Amino acid sequence: MAALPSSTPVPLPASSASTRRAPAWWRGRSAVIGIPYLWLLVFFLAPFLIVLKISVSEMENVSFKNLIAIQDGVVTLSLKFSNYLFLLQDELYFATYLSSLKYAAVTTLLCLLIGYPFAYFMARARPSLQPALLMAVMLPFWTSFLLRVYAWKGLLGENGWVANALELLRIDHLLLAASLIPSLGKFMNSPFSLVVGMVYTYLPFMILPLYANLAKLDLRLLEAAADLGATPATAFWKVTVPLSKAGIIAGSMLVFIPCIGEFVIPELLGGPRTLMIGRVLWDEFFSNNDWPMASAVAVVMILLILVPLAIFNRYQAEAQEARR
Repeated sequence: MAALPSSTPVPLPASSASTRRAPAWWRGRSAVIGIPYLWLLVFFLAPFLIVLKISVSEMENVSFKNLIAIQDGVVTLSLKFSNYLFLLQDELYFATYLSSLKYAAVTTLLCLLIGYPFAYFMARARPSLQPALLMAVMLPFWTSFLLRVYAWKGLLGENGWVANALELLRIDHLLLAASLIPSLGKFMNSPFSLVVGMVYTYLPFMILPLYANLAKLDLRLLEAAADLGATPATAFWKVTVPLSKAGIIAGSMLVFIPCIGEFVIPELLGGPRTLMIGRVLWDEFFSNNDWPMASAVAVVMILLILVPLAIFNRYQAEAQEARR
């Protein structure tokens, strides 16, 4: 066998080439991963730790006592957990947390029932019509959130056309029987007006993930189900809905999580009968001026939000493992 010319470069082993490129690749990967972690550290973890510190501190006029004190060479750590104990003992806070979870769950369910058919229609519409439908969903974001909520005060108030239509259809009798309004013809400052406002506000957050998921659905699976004798309804429940589970979970989290801590909509549309944790936080911070207690309420609310987030992340991890 002829020897290679001396000018011909001898290729390095694959292990040596990959070892030489590894440091640059790891540096790039660390930068890409590190930027989101830095963002979370600065804008979530640091503020959360500050709120947590305030929740276990004791107020002195308008300032807080130091948690760590050094006197005569003795380091003393003072943590005040009485605010958390008071949260467990006071029925008002417990009822408020349950009320917030209830309204958030009802809003999420209604958004799913309304948003899924709309997202399904968008995904099955003609390609030339889909951009217009997508624009119709996103159009409310062009208007101020506060103005849109204020608009519902006029629509559901006395002589509002939505209120008049509900009275004409005698729907107010059904709402009164379900204890959703205080009296006939009075739709404002009630659980009904609160849920209407939150469903209207957060419905696009349900539609957009569902549409993104349903638009990628392989229609050949539905054709295969029809060839095997499945009716359209059976194919929908056993093929379309299971394959859109990721969109359902993503949309539900995007609606449920912000609804728990919502303040503006309960304040403007809910009234005193619909006490939610966001209003309690406002009262503790600015009415009672009890910052440690308000911080304790906020910490518990964040922990409640982290539970559905953990479930969502676990589902995403399982879905990625299944795709591999």
